[in-house]
Amino acid sequence: MSNTVTMFHNPRCSTSRTTLALLEERGVQPDIVLYLDTPPDSAQIKTLLKQLGFSSARQLIRTKEDVYKELNLAEASEQQLIDAMVKNPKLIERPIVISGEHARLGRPPEQVLDIL
Repeated sequence: MSNTVTMFHNPRCSTSRTTLALLEERGVQPDIVLYLDTPPDSAQIKTLLKQLGFSSARQLIRTKEDVYKELNLAEASEQQLIDAMVKNPKLIERPIVISGEHARLGRPPEQVLDIL
């Protein structure tokens, strides 16, 4: 029995492309979610946080993005961070690979292999 593998992918990100190539080398053809075009909603982000084993939305947010500073998210609450990721999906760390009930952040790309 094989789980469907899903990948939150940004084709412009070299780490995301490397992670996709790593999956394909292992015969895995993930369902690709171009999350910048179809961002996850608040409930999906909360599910992702659980699947990733993250205790805080801050672990999933790209703090070096300009919009992070523009929105003054350094002191934001959990829900404010989640809302910011829904409205500004480029704040979401990438790539994310989901297999079954588990997810891994592909930083480094090899990290996703332990859930396959």
